[in-house]
Amino acid sequence: MAGPGTIGGMYGLEIVVAVGAALLFGSLAARRLRLTPPLALLGAGLLLGLLPPLHGAHMPPETVLLLFLPALVFWDSITLSLQEIRRNLRGLALTSTLLVVLTAAAVAAVAHGFGVPWGPGWVLGAALAPTDATAVAVLGRLLPYRNMTTLQAESLINDGTALVVYSVAVSYTVGTHPTAWSVGIDVVRSYGGGVAAGIVVAYVGLQLRRRIAEPMLSSTATALIPFTAYLLAEAVDASGVLAVVAAGFLISQARPWKGRAVTRHQTEVVWGLATFWLNGALFVLVGLQLPATVSGLTSSRLGPALGLVAAAAAVLVAVRIAFLMASAYLIRALDRRRSPQVPRVSNRMRIVSGVAGFRGAVSLAIALSVPELGEHGERFPDRDLIVFVTAGVIVVTLAQGLFLPSLVRWARLPQDITLREQQRMGSREATEGVLAELDPLSAQLGVDNDVVERFRLEYERSLQDLDEGDPDLDAPSKREQYVRLKKAALAHKRRTVTRLRREHRIDDAVHRKLLSALDIEELRLMASRPPGE
Repeated sequence: MAGPGTIGGMYGLEIVVAVGAALLFGSLAARRLRLTPPLALLGAGLLLGLLPPLHGAHMPPETVLLLFLPALVFWDSITLSLQEIRRNLRGLALTSTLLVVLTAAAVAAVAHGFGVPWGPGWVLGAALAPTDATAVAVLGRLLPYRNMTTLQAESLINDGTALVVYSVAVSYTVGTHPTAWSVGIDVVRSYGGGVAAGIVVAYVGLQLRRRIAEPMLSSTATALIPFTAYLLAEAVDASGVLAVVAAGFLISQARPWKGRAVTRHQTEVVWGLATFWLNGALFVLVGLQLPATVSGLTSSRLGPALGLVAAAAAVLVAVRIAFLMASAYLIRALDRRRSPQVPRVSNRMRIVSGVAGFRGAVSLAIALSVPELGEHGERFPDRDLIVFVTAGVIVVTLAQGLFLPSLVRWARLPQDITLREQQRMGSREATEGVLAELDPLSAQLGVDNDVVERFRLEYERSLQDLDEGDPDLDAPSKREQYVRLKKAALAHKRRTVTRLRREHRIDDAVHRKLLSALDIEELRLMASRPPGE
């Protein structure tokens, strides 16, 4: 049970209403003011924290690590492309391990220059080293699909390295000096144990899900997977994040034709809504923490702490850009083989990726996990400073999102049309395959000839549309115009159907069925867009 000053110990209903209202109005304000949503939600949470009933409230770090993180990381893992990860595997391996250690070292050196001892400096570096998957996700359509996938994959994997660095730094600070052997064991246990736990839970979850026909229960079984994987990994002192990532990757590769369409659709709707709520509420709660972090410092230390925030934020960007450029040239020098399907990334794109390395709630959770007391009852040195600087850097990195659109335009990133071409090719081959097998398939099912001919005409017309295409419609502006027109037409149909019900010309049950059909048509329209658009 949380204490009186924690989120869990306060009146639950008031907290739910306050956070929900902040999520709603913060999201609306972000659209109106053209801010990145996390920054607006962070500000909304900050305003909540200044209110007298919520002043001094703080969120236990286990709330992030056990409630928010598994669900958000799981959905990100399911929706990521394993093919893109394989194409960039060497770069991801470097950014998820070596870059994390170098970033932690650089932040520790800067903190030491501000008078912080090496132990707490390394703890601060470990907290700030990993990029955050939920924060990176706000980039949306700003970046090409491949670059966005790489950033998200890195954010999902690098937490394991950061937690190992954090564990070593805390042990060193409290007087327990770890050996190289113990650190090596921690690394193997963190990565190997986490991946193994995720594989085991995903396999059991898939077997269970295939034996459940009820869509609601099947979705419930899927929802249990990330939390069970995280719990199992933590029980063996492994990385819960990597366990959830491994489970998500395996679930994403499961054979979809073994399941039911209604279950898949329901799961997507539920997870989409749940991740929106959790992601938004997470940043509101982070903002709620900020007043408490300021109150933990004396006025004499506030100035140097603000200077350390600015210096640490600058170092994060500089180290990241330098590493991305140096590692790219190193990989190119060692292996000159180049796949024509994978275009080389420009230095301008690397600068964009360097600025887009946002920090988020995972960093704050690591900072809040720093023990208040050491092994012998002494206060952990500079704990309040670590929490304050981490929260400040999160705000600064999210604020960088304000300049990201201009930076993306400066980078002149090429338009990513690969997914659109692949979608058209996949639809064409799938349609051609049905037409080729239509006669034996209809004979096997005993379908009448008039039904077969109508079906054949429908598929041939669809194939003709795919083969001919409309080059003008492939332009993003034309495609958006088409979508707007189509949605307006559907809205007109809804008004007509509703008018017919109001005039008592159709029954309520017919009204609901017609609206449901129009909703499915709109969903099909939105689903026809390639991912990443």
